[in-house]
Amino acid sequence: MPTIAASRKHLVLVHGLCHGAWCWYKVMTHLRSAGHRVSAVDLGGSGVHPSRLDEIATFSDYIQPLVQFLESLSADKKVVLVGHSYGGLAISLAMEKFPNIVSVAVFISAYMPNYRDPPALQMTQYFKNLKPDTCMDCRFTFKNGSPAYGELGSNYLDTMMYHNCQPEDMALANMLIRPSHFFLEDMSKDSLLTSDRYGSISRVYVVCEGDRVMDEEFQRFVIKDSPPKEVKSFPGVGHMIMLSHSKDISLYLQEITDRYP
Repeated sequence: MPTIAASRKHLVLVHGLCHGAWCWYKVMTHLRSAGHRVSAVDLGGSGVHPSRLDEIATFSDYIQPLVQFLESLSADKKVVLVGHSYGGLAISLAMEKFPNIVSVAVFISAYMPNYRDPPALQMTQYFKNLKPDTCMDCRFTFKNGSPAYGELGSNYLDTMMYHNCQPEDMALANMLIRPSHFFLEDMSKDSLLTSDRYGSISRVYVVCEGDRVMDEEFQRFVIKDSPPKEVKSFPGVGHMIMLSHSKDISLYLQEITDRYP
């Protein structure tokens, strides 16, 4: 049974690039079975969100569903924000906007920007280290020499992202994956995050070992660039830990929810 303190918190799960709330279905089941309040949000143009890619012009448009959801909560509600991969950028800007309702933020193999540099710094480093042959059948559109938006290919999903997952999870991904913007230009702006707001919230980083998308070296770079309060490593889980090891990450999220006031 969850503690009284934990029961007052609401876990909010945010997906990564090209994915949707659907990728959290196993974790949501585990957490709800344990008595927790939990929601997963489709960001703009993702999952079953009705907007098309060309209707999501800015990063603000992209995270608007998350902003609207957090605005809808009662003033005394505390949330645990959980962001996977590219979703780390979404929860970072939500932390900046709603510092008083976020008790702790969990970044799972994710971008986790600092408040000194534009978030695009980590993104640029990722693309700088990216080996072209690992992109396989992904498709990218470029603007001014930088990737503007991308679409994940089936071979890439199978080999790089879902290699540790069940075949039915791979099948689900192939049906529901959508193309997405990178928003590098928006993320290059100064003062998107501040020490008084974003920097005031406890952050936890989950290292996914065996990740072929955001490899462990890059995850360690993110941790060094923006040191969190706590780091937890899961061996051999790959990028999609919420599907490959859903019970393990669910138990850890429950632990985090109980430990952070």
